[in-house]
Amino acid sequence: MIRIFIGYDPREAVAYHVCANSIVRHARQPVAITPLALHTLPDYRETHGDGSNQFIYSRFLLPHLTDYSGWAIFMDGDMVLRTDISELWALRDESKAVMCVQHDYKTKAQGKYLGSKNQDYPRKNWSSVVLWNCGHPANRVVTPAFVENGTGAQLHRFTWLADEQIGALPREWNWLPQEFGANPDAKLLHWTLGTPCFHEYADDPMAAEWHRERLLADYSQQRHG
Repeated sequence: MIRIFIGYDPREAVAYHVCANSIVRHARQPVAITPLALHTLPDYRETHGDGSNQFIYSRFLLPHLTDYSGWAIFMDGDMVLRTDISELWALRDESKAVMCVQHDYKTKAQGKYLGSKNQDYPRKNWSSVVLWNCGHPANRVVTPAFVENGTGAQLHRFTWLADEQIGALPREWNWLPQEFGANPDAKLLHWTLGTPCFHEYADDPMAAEWHRERLLADYSQQRHG
């Protein structure tokens, strides 16, 4: 069973459902998908005043939510899978505490969806797709209190870990069409500036794939005749 947590924000609820549908549609082994929604996290109190979505910090609760055992995947909601999630699952490395695409880029845009600021910072977007080794001893410190009291810089840069404990994933597993352009070989598409459900991002690179997935998520076969 592949455990997957997807960031959920009620301001773009459709993004969660489209992302989940793309995972299920391509999966070739059982998946357990959990929406990471703030109102379902009684052990956690959101204390941060920054952030462009409601799961900007709660994403770091995965070790706690899994009782510090096994592996789990975190994904932002503004994503679509183009292949079987078990391909990502197969990349797990027990020597690593987390694994992620280690982006190194400067953003093209100063703003993002719903008027949020889009700032450059080290390790930007590393935490948007993460293979978490929840049972790794180094992740024992990641408690709800740790997340509540941590800054964005500390958490999103995985500063509680040594560099050698952060494994690298291929860029295809967190491809940013709005920043890098179209890529027919991408395995996971991430519209980090704004999901195509927002009008201003509806025609962004590779957005047609998101719109198609939305139609598939809304599909129901009808009886004819």
